[in-house]
Amino acid sequence: MSEREFIMQMRPWIGDEERQAINSYMQEDGFLTEFKNTKKFEDSIAEFTGSKNCIVVNNGTISLTLAALALDIKPGDEVLVPNFTMVATPNSIKMIGAKPVFVDVEAETLCLDLEQLKKKLTPKTKAMMLVSANGRKPKTKITKFLNFAEENNIKIIEDAAQSLGSYYDKDTHIGLKGDIGSFSFSMPKIITTGQGGALVTNNDELANKIKKLKDFGRTAGGSDIHDSIGFNSKFTEMQAVIGLEQMKKLDFRIKRKKEIWKKYRDNLSNIDQISFFDHDLDLTAPWFIDVLCEDRENLMLHLQEASIGSRVMYPPLNEQDCYKVNGNFPVSKDIGKRGLWLPSYSQLSNEEIDYISESIIKFYS
Repeated sequence: MSEREFIMQMRPWIGDEERQAINSYMQEDGFLTEFKNTKKFEDSIAEFTGSKNCIVVNNGTISLTLAALALDIKPGDEVLVPNFTMVATPNSIKMIGAKPVFVDVEAETLCLDLEQLKKKLTPKTKAMMLVSANGRKPKTKITKFLNFAEENNIKIIEDAAQSLGSYYDKDTHIGLKGDIGSFSFSMPKIITTGQGGALVTNNDELANKIKKLKDFGRTAGGSDIHDSIGFNSKFTEMQAVIGLEQMKKLDFRIKRKKEIWKKYRDNLSNIDQISFFDHDLDLTAPWFIDVLCEDRENLMLHLQEASIGSRVMYPPLNEQDCYKVNGNFPVSKDIGKRGLWLPSYSQLSNEEIDYISESIIKFYS
């Protein structure tokens, strides 16, 4: 093992500003549960993304479940889900008794493959989960997804957990083309509140449904009058004050993520055994540095010996023991064999990226 300090694959970036904000809040006579700071955090996300409404909740899995409930997804309904995504995406649907139906992804972007999706449509299909993998939009134009959804009367939930700071075009943030978009603030994300999620929508009616769903179905805050079924998915003020400080650093982190991706790609451009997914850096802020590599397991061992962390990309969902669904999913199956996340956190130095790159070049030489 190298004597160098271990370079993690991902780590959060919490600074003095967050610590001071928490300390300052704890000096107040606050109730800790969501209140004014939470509203400020919601407003900051809405302003940043250009969304009319933002509702924050306790995590980015529940956010997807609430989106499905707001869109009237019911037990027995089918929801089309990419076979390459974090297991939270299908689990969020399974939680309410609906059935996730797996669809293979585009090789270029790892987003839903529209042609494969069309083959999975049934009379029970009520929605699709459009996951923007690593901030990427589908190669197939989003308008084709929107037209297909409209023609077949199905809803679009955008799982944009990895996509804060990424855009469809210069005017439209990812998450705002579908009916409801969802972001995550868990530890590895570009900003973090430890756990947390946010839903964005330009539809006021859906926003009001989500607000009720996250707060017991109350007719108003602090009331015990309920005209609908709801749950408890509320945020906290401690998370919000951290989130507000993190939002102040988001523009820098987006810029730095792009610089990190470009430096890796430039360093490793001559290594035939490593391939990068294309990124339009004008629109996409890469969340993780994702690559396809040959001899992955031995490369990971080599990096570990050099005090470098890495992480296998998501295996195909249909092959996971918790689902076990037969089918032909060649792209997601290949990712399960060759996909690797390299160290990706925003505070990585150029010297560290050079060291990681040199270790990879050494392995393949």
